[in-house]
Amino acid sequence: MNELKILIIDDEERITEKLKYHLEKRGYQVACANTPNEGMRLLGSFAPEVVILDVMLPGRNGLDMLKEIRSGEEAPEVIMISGFGDMDMVIHAMRQGACDFIRKPFQIMDIQLAIERTGRYISLQNELQSVSDRNSLVSRELEGLIEKEFVGESIAIKQVLKLALKAAEASDVNVLITGENGTGKEIVARIIHYAGSRAKHPFVPVNSAAIPDQLLESEFFGHMKGAFTDARDDKKGFFELAHGGTLFLDEIADMPMGLQSKLLRVLEEQVVRRVGGAKEIRTDVRVISATNKDVNRMIGENHFRIDLYHRINTLEIHIPPLRERMEDLEPLLSHFVSRFAQKRGVAKMGVHPDAVDKLMHYAFPGNVRELRNMVERALILSEGEWLMPDDFPVRGESISPVVSSASPAKPGFNLDDQERHLIEQALKETGMNQTRAAEILGVSRDALKRKIKKFGLVFNKSLEDLD
Repeated sequence: MNELKILIIDDEERITEKLKYHLEKRGYQVACANTPNEGMRLLGSFAPEVVILDVMLPGRNGLDMLKEIRSGEEAPEVIMISGFGDMDMVIHAMRQGACDFIRKPFQIMDIQLAIERTGRYISLQNELQSVSDRNSLVSRELEGLIEKEFVGESIAIKQVLKLALKAAEASDVNVLITGENGTGKEIVARIIHYAGSRAKHPFVPVNSAAIPDQLLESEFFGHMKGAFTDARDDKKGFFELAHGGTLFLDEIADMPMGLQSKLLRVLEEQVVRRVGGAKEIRTDVRVISATNKDVNRMIGENHFRIDLYHRINTLEIHIPPLRERMEDLEPLLSHFVSRFAQKRGVAKMGVHPDAVDKLMHYAFPGNVRELRNMVERALILSEGEWLMPDDFPVRGESISPVVSSASPAKPGFNLDDQERHLIEQALKETGMNQTRAAEILGVSRDALKRKIKKFGLVFNKSLEDLD
């Protein structure tokens, strides 16, 4: 990590010189620029892996430069610095691709920690290897294997795919996929499996919440004949069935605590013992887990083991809800219309612009799954060449305007009010994901949890309730 090449772009020479001195002492290669033009020139000749970029530069806004820097094929990671950063600026910088945001005045240690975090991310990217085409969606070959297409144009969904394909290259990495119901967590799990070296081995999906308590150990670890009343034959459990391949544990947050401890042991030792048996059976299984719940909150309430969480969460992939990436609506809509029209043998149909507008103002509590079902129903009932607004009935209470990037009115000068406001906005921006909110706010997750408790923030409110 200390071989990272770092470019500092700041109009204050005392800052660039001080940072250069301290970072070179730590073994980094450092170049400095005090003007935007010089910075863009060094971007090409020096080819940094990390850019430390000031927001306020002479003649050009650093946020505009950020967008240009991050638009390249081999774009470096960018750490923004500013003495004037409010929450709107932080959010805008993150949306443009910044990996961190540090306010002036700062300590050298603040920069050092930010670089270390960024360096770890870059190292992981290098270890997992780059995807041949960063902006491409799933190949036709992979589509056939997972029997479902992965459709979208948003940066968020392409990032999900990018992480999934990288995870596929590291066949022993356990992955946690988070997101609301209907966002496509199992599809992402199948992409990870079938795009990697385990593709020729089984993919075993398990709903962790659907198995009766009395059968949990038998289903996961297998049993021997006579182990209990109905055990008439030896039976392999999920881990044995998935040997060499992938075990997908859906709704893992609903797994009973007793089974969690046994699962942890299997993941650590890679061996299982069937119910009623004495022999230890070695397994080679990659575990991909998924949940729509806030696991951090469950850990705090002692409903989920923190050691198991760390074991299943070597890499986390979060799938944003459809309402937060509405640029994916029309591609998905077009895809589902074409798919179901072909399936039903009907002429190609179109979606009326008024219908598209109606759906763009719908919150989609059921996410992509709900959109797919709506399109299938509309095609069954429609008699014309166009799908009209009335072909897409929605629940009135779920209709909401598309989320605006504008921030609500700021509170007064009371520090507690300001702090609460920033926390609420960060949680809203990240879909209530505490880890991501803490990163945006520049604090640890534990510190954020203490603040949430201090201000009595409630997690079961809708995002609109936080305004």
